[in-house]
Amino acid sequence: MAEDAILGFLQTNDEIADSHQFSASIGVDHTELENVIKRLHGFEIVEAKDFKKDNYLVSEEGKQYALEGSPEVNFFLAVPVEGISLANLKAKLDSKVFSIGSSWAKKNGWIEIAKGSVTRKVENVEDKVKDLLKRIEEGKVVDGNDVADLSKRKLIVKQTWRGYTLRKGSKYVSKRKKAATDLTREHLQRGDWKDLEFKEYNLNAQGQPIQIGHLQPLLEVREEIQNIFLQMGFEEMPTNNFVESSFWNFDALFQPQQHPARDSHDTFFLKAPSTTRYLPEDYVERVKCVHESGGYGSKGYGYDWKREEAEKNLLRTHTTAVSTRMLYMLAQQRPFMPKRYYSIDRVFRNEAVDRTHLAEFHQIEGLICDHGLTLGDLIGVLEDFFARLGMSKLRFKPAYNPYTEPSMEIFSYHEGLKKWVEVGNSGMFRPEMLLPMGLPEDVNVIAWGLSLERPTMILYGIDNIRDLFGPKVDFNLIKSNPLCRLGLQ
Repeated sequence: MAEDAILGFLQTNDEIADSHQFSASIGVDHTELENVIKRLHGFEIVEAKDFKKDNYLVSEEGKQYALEGSPEVNFFLAVPVEGISLANLKAKLDSKVFSIGSSWAKKNGWIEIAKGSVTRKVENVEDKVKDLLKRIEEGKVVDGNDVADLSKRKLIVKQTWRGYTLRKGSKYVSKRKKAATDLTREHLQRGDWKDLEFKEYNLNAQGQPIQIGHLQPLLEVREEIQNIFLQMGFEEMPTNNFVESSFWNFDALFQPQQHPARDSHDTFFLKAPSTTRYLPEDYVERVKCVHESGGYGSKGYGYDWKREEAEKNLLRTHTTAVSTRMLYMLAQQRPFMPKRYYSIDRVFRNEAVDRTHLAEFHQIEGLICDHGLTLGDLIGVLEDFFARLGMSKLRFKPAYNPYTEPSMEIFSYHEGLKKWVEVGNSGMFRPEMLLPMGLPEDVNVIAWGLSLERPTMILYGIDNIRDLFGPKVDFNLIKSNPLCRLGLQ
């Protein structure tokens, strides 16, 4: 019906100026007419140009004003010529009329309120608001300033109409012949396929997008780094326990119990279970002795080591807690076997969240345990590891860690930023940490660590860590991110 009406009208007329008016004239819903217009436009039978037109509807409050008059006029009319007390007038009027009407009547200069009484300042008033609202209801044109004033009072609501202007298209026909989409068996049997008009195939149309999963950038970079470790002969450490005891997280690493990192401002301690149930007693005793009085060539820290501090449970602050457990287990094996371990997993620290810090992040850690390792071995392994990451220009700076000596910060030259940036930390585990475990005296451990988030942010051009990890991640970023290939120049 709608299609025939459009084509029939255009047969005798140059254009349909407004599709809304046309839909009303033929008694068809505009949404239905719009679908027909789009179809005819697609076949180039009609030429359709869309337009937008602002219209204003009177709100429910405005309808009440149009019927009963505005509050300011009703307020004015309730004030007798001789005046009235404010209390009596308030009792006389509806509370809403009183509050709104008094404000607008005073603003318009119609009344004066002084010493608890209300008096008129003018003899008569015109209810302009009521008249304007009636004009809008009738579809008449209203001045722009008046529209703005009524909108501020929320008496009218703006509504944007989208319509179409229609003219004959290049393939206009007064009666459209519907094109067949398929050649059927019945067409062949009847022989009418010769007279049919078939719909053209759009061979350039995109197919339906395939719904597939996408790897998160962190997981992509993690997999690439994991492959690098495996290529270098490392084996993965079990890092499935986020909860760790203070003993394995701090004490076994020769980190004193009064160290600032062990404060609740930096570490998340557990309320339940608040303490660990089991620690290897002989090893605990050796750790206690080296903290209190030293040994293995060390003076120790010279304080009273407390078992209850070591037993406190926490969310691990670094994956080095896992490295400590693995080295202790390795020390119990006879004969000693050199090992290369790595881990990539989540750690937790009580830090303020900003664009570069989160309370949880991922730590990459690698260590080698073998006879006679030196600082030169560490530097050589680091150059090999970071070259595979695509960082060939390295510098090392002396640093301090409680459980490594010597210690080094690792810097790489960033070609984009044109400066040296810190990319990790490294060192050789101290004898005070290794020898109480039971490792042979000539065995050394070289180790290094870095975050997973920093290289990922650099690779993907992300400047806010919350856009990479957490509830604010944009799924479009995950779907459209490029393949991660570390080490490719």
